[in-house]
Amino acid sequence: QVQLVESGGGLVQAGGSLRLSCVASGRTFSSYNMGWFRQAPGKEREFVGYISWSGGNTNYIDSVKGRFTISRDNAKSTVYLQMNSLKPEDTAVYYCAARYRLSASARYDYWGQGTQVTVSS
Repeated sequence: QVQLVESGGGLVQAGGSLRLSCVASGRTFSSYNMGWFRQAPGKEREFVGYISWSGGNTNYIDSVKGRFTISRDNAKSTVYLQMNSLKPEDTAVYYCAARYRLSASARYDYWGQGTQVTVSS
């Protein structure tokens, strides 16, 4: 089992920045690829971005490219989502998720409880 706890959400004005953190416990953090997802009110959960177990690979959805950066510190069992130039449409509950790096499935097996990000216009 992997337990994930997000933090760092809050209320910010458009154009501002936030950094979300996700701390993992329970298993070897460096064995897991990590993803960030978000869910806005009335919408389905959406993939935001991904970082590989080593931190060597990342990818993002087009709407956040150039504004969001995912990083990780395996020594601290923590993955980060740095969000800059925030827009009202970024308002959502943000979740981190873990997927075992050798898994043949694209499914994420472990999820955090989420942290609310609200961007005011």
